[in-house]
Amino acid sequence: MSINHSYRDKKVMTMGIVTEMTGLSERKIRYYEERRLIFPDRTSSGIRKYSFSDIERLMEIAEKVEDGVQTDEIRREFKKRESEADLKKKMLRGQLNSHFQRTAFK
Repeated sequence: MSINHSYRDKKVMTMGIVTEMTGLSERKIRYYEERRLIFPDRTSSGIRKYSFSDIERLMEIAEKVEDGVQTDEIRREFKKRESEADLKKKMLRGQLNSHFQRTAFK
């Protein structure tokens, strides 16, 4: 994650703000959390905190559900996407390590 995008992942918004921004009900957002599609942080008193990335994800979930996609399918798609992103990061890290190891031995 780059510094320019760190604000997107900072969990600072409460449920009330998220419902206003997304137009989704609290019940629907809690349902998506139960289905393991969204992962808000919790304060010590149990208040859910969301990020801008969470809001984007909620909007994507809502669109897919409206199009008739089941939550299990959405979860699988998200996991696949995250796995692919992790793999790309590992490959890039390996390429960078290889490059710097080669240049260190010249």
